[in-house]
Amino acid sequence: MAFWSAALLSLSGLLGAAGVALSAYAAHADGAANLTTAATFLLIHAAAVAGLCAGATRRLGLLQAATLLVIGVVLFSGDLTLRATTGNSPWRMAAPTGGLMLIAGWLWLAAAAFAGRRANP
Repeated sequence: MAFWSAALLSLSGLLGAAGVALSAYAAHADGAANLTTAATFLLIHAAAVAGLCAGATRRLGLLQAATLLVIGVVLFSGDLTLRATTGNSPWRMAAPTGGLMLIAGWLWLAAAAFAGRRANP
């Protein structure tokens, strides 16, 4: 699990960097509403994934939730960014699918909080 956690933590850094760069770009772009939304989602989920990796010692469910969040935010924010900058999207259902994966990731986290709990309250 150490490699999985390290890979997700590295991806969270890339998501955070992309969020900051996209925020800067959105500040100067025309019609930047989708870019701002994409940047916000990248930044929020980068922090969430980093936090999940930090708490993932012996908690497989946290890594699974983080994985769903990474895939979901890449699909969602990537699609919004491509539509805003190029006018097209390679896959029409990328944003909705990404959004559903984000919801699934947060629900997975909610369930993982109770999975494998120890006797300590």
